[in-house]
Amino acid sequence: MKKTIIQQLMVAALVAAIITGITYLGAFDWLDNRIADNLFQKKEASSGQIVVIGIDEEALQEYGPFQNWDRSIMASALEALNADPENKPAVVAVDTMYSGNTEEAVDQRLAKAAEELGCVVVGSSGSFGSTTEINGDTYSINDYSMLSYEESYEELKAVTATGHINAMYDSDGVLRHSILYVTTEDGKKVYSMPERVAELYYRLQNGESISPKDLNNTLDGSGIVLPPTDSRGRYYVAYTSEPGDFYDGVSIKDLINGEVPSDYFAGKIVFIGPYAAGLQDNVVTPIARAKNMYGVEYQANVVQQLLDGNFKREAKDNRQYFLVFLLCFVFMLLFQKLKLLPSTLLTAAVIVAWICFSAFCYDKGVVLHPFWIPAGVAIVYVVTVVYNYLKSRAEKRAVTQTFERYVDTAIVNELLKEGKDALDLSGKSCEIAVLFVDIRGFTTMSEGMSPETVVAILNEYLTMTSECVRNNKGTLDKFVGDCTMAFWGAPLEMEDPIYHALLCAKDIIDGAAELSKSFMERYGVPLNVGVGVNYGPAVVGDIGSVRRRDYTAIGDTVNTASRLESNAPAGKIYISREVANRMGDRIRTTSLGATIKLKGKAEGFEVLELDGFN
Repeated sequence: MKKTIIQQLMVAALVAAIITGITYLGAFDWLDNRIADNLFQKKEASSGQIVVIGIDEEALQEYGPFQNWDRSIMASALEALNADPENKPAVVAVDTMYSGNTEEAVDQRLAKAAEELGCVVVGSSGSFGSTTEINGDTYSINDYSMLSYEESYEELKAVTATGHINAMYDSDGVLRHSILYVTTEDGKKVYSMPERVAELYYRLQNGESISPKDLNNTLDGSGIVLPPTDSRGRYYVAYTSEPGDFYDGVSIKDLINGEVPSDYFAGKIVFIGPYAAGLQDNVVTPIARAKNMYGVEYQANVVQQLLDGNFKREAKDNRQYFLVFLLCFVFMLLFQKLKLLPSTLLTAAVIVAWICFSAFCYDKGVVLHPFWIPAGVAIVYVVTVVYNYLKSRAEKRAVTQTFERYVDTAIVNELLKEGKDALDLSGKSCEIAVLFVDIRGFTTMSEGMSPETVVAILNEYLTMTSECVRNNKGTLDKFVGDCTMAFWGAPLEMEDPIYHALLCAKDIIDGAAELSKSFMERYGVPLNVGVGVNYGPAVVGDIGSVRRRDYTAIGDTVNTASRLESNAPAGKIYISREVANRMGDRIRTTSLGATIKLKGKAEGFEVLELDGFN
């Protein structure tokens, strides 16, 4: 037993290690991300604090290709937002880049419009790549080094707040994270546009007098609460709005032409940015994979998250790897002991429970991998089913080989006499009488006994049935657990096979009664058996492969005999109408009509009970 336990522990550890390794290599990541996106990311009612004014198709038709726009168009938009001083927006975020100088008058106009509005945030952008860092004699590779940094021209930068607009996609191309800050080549920390917008809005709403340019010197986010980030300044985005939720179809053209009432944007956060497919500023997000979201909407989602303080902390992968290993190890041990149905139900329960637990943790602010544990447990379940199946087959093969010595010697003699012809795998069709006998309630009876007692009872019972078969000139086909199968009429033809089969059935009932008395005295349990007998055509032969054959009978006659036996109560012999007709008045029977439905037989199949011999 100690050896068996050690083997089970080793197998469980090996399977758990393989599954954990597969998880580490990312085999489940694609589906895990899909499930997480559908499970976690949910649309919520909009607060109405944020609106988007789009650089859309209408504007492109009005002003031409975006790359040809001069800065006077954005200046006109900012001037329109400032046209009604009593209904100005709280913060304006311009999600486009204005680096370098162009025409002086146009540049001055845009900077002046931003200054007079007094609440403008503009974008900057960094370019990242790998660099080699030297520290004495030590070299290291930094694959997240800022190679260049681009920001607004000096006049505009001096009157606005600056936030970077960089985005970092996950490996599957979905934008699930935001970068809170980047660090420039000279070591300066630059916060993101959403953070600068939320910071400025928060301070202004709380009555603080601050200008956008002053915000550039406030680098620690001393107003709003900042989300926890990883080593690269990233944090998980909890989206609340799908594509189009922040956009009411308002074009920058409409704003410039005075067609947008000031109460539409009064006191709100206004994002102005690309909102046309041709501008190639769209992203794939977890809240709406089927429909791309424009970058300006992504920025608006992040601002909403920052204002709500709805931050999520991603659980460490290493801890989840350990949990995958531990649970796979435990369930591998457990499934080796459980039967199929309990294992199936437990697997389903674990999968549902973990997904529900992941959703619960997300609501509490912790992001788990919802598919890692279910995938691991499901694989353990499949492996165990296959393992138990192969193990069961091996055990059955060993039992069959053990009981081969009980096969009637007539079969061996017939094979030796007929030689090669007897080895024909096609077999031969003949009329035979088939008998099945089985113990009633054997499983229940054996549950309270020791294995040794169960084996002793089974051996005495099988010895009795096999002797009854031999004494009545039958061929002992097989033992299947506590079931005995025998037939008459093959391999040698005989006179009156049905009569001999019924005599054997009666001997078995009488022999079981005698054994029952003995078992009650010795073990405190009775022995109750039921018998079924049928007659008809069947295929009988040496059936199997070249390496292993069994001399047996197959066909509907055999199946019907088995069905008769399975329905026969303790101490009863059930026969078919064919058996009764063949025996005529030599036996006494009681017809049960079609009251007993045999599996696989049509309605109206008559079953009879053998009462005795005349």
